[in-house]
Amino acid sequence: MSDQSRPYRTAAVIPAAGRGVRLGPGAPKALRSLSGTPMLIHAVRAMAASRSVSLVVVVAPPDGAPEVKNLLDEHALPERTDYLVVPGGDTRQESVRLGLDALPEGISAVLVHDAARPLVPVDTVDAVIEAVRDGAPAVVPALPLADTVKEVEPGVPGEPEPVLGTPVRARLRAVQTPQGFDRDTLVRAHAAVAVSGEGATDDAGMVEQLGAPVVVVPGHEEAFKVTRPLDLVLAEAVLARRRANDGF
Repeated sequence: MSDQSRPYRTAAVIPAAGRGVRLGPGAPKALRSLSGTPMLIHAVRAMAASRSVSLVVVVAPPDGAPEVKNLLDEHALPERTDYLVVPGGDTRQESVRLGLDALPEGISAVLVHDAARPLVPVDTVDAVIEAVRDGAPAVVPALPLADTVKEVEPGVPGEPEPVLGTPVRARLRAVQTPQGFDRDTLVRAHAAVAVSGEGATDDAGMVEQLGAPVVVVPGHEEAFKVTRPLDLVLAEAVLARRRANDGF
């Protein structure tokens, strides 16, 4: 760790306190292995790959902060990037707020990145940061939808559901992370939006509730979220291709 008095400009907060039940029993999702390395380490390295990111804050399971700290100590990260590990809360929203609370003075831009998106390319990270530095209060990377989407009346799982409408696909985007923010804007959003139920799962949506503008930049197909066993298979294939093509 370098001198904590050094000024930072851009920091990344990675909430990694969830259990990841859709991947089945076992270790928390962020600690599952991907090509022999925990997904969390891949996600931290993805943020640290940007030369603009000088601090990564990992929000660990409430009872798992020492384990996560040891994990990060064991894996090589760029020397120019510092990291902190803080205990998380019961919801993603609470965990992100705790990560924000841990940021030192001097941070002007904040990225919030899902630990379950371990393969986001650095070009996408840099595009988000650049848009924030250009004055956007909130920025999300996103992709156009390939499938037609139907709005339905939710019913009993497995039973037929009535269709209420068909949104115009050209106006829809599938949102990814890292989402980027002006620090003060994101702090205000977390102060204004109360935790309800499972809490907010989209920080940009919280900024929208403030009435502040949110803009979209192009996402990337490799920034997909690993939530199901089939996603792990795809992620392994992406890493194998990177090793073959780029020596990753």
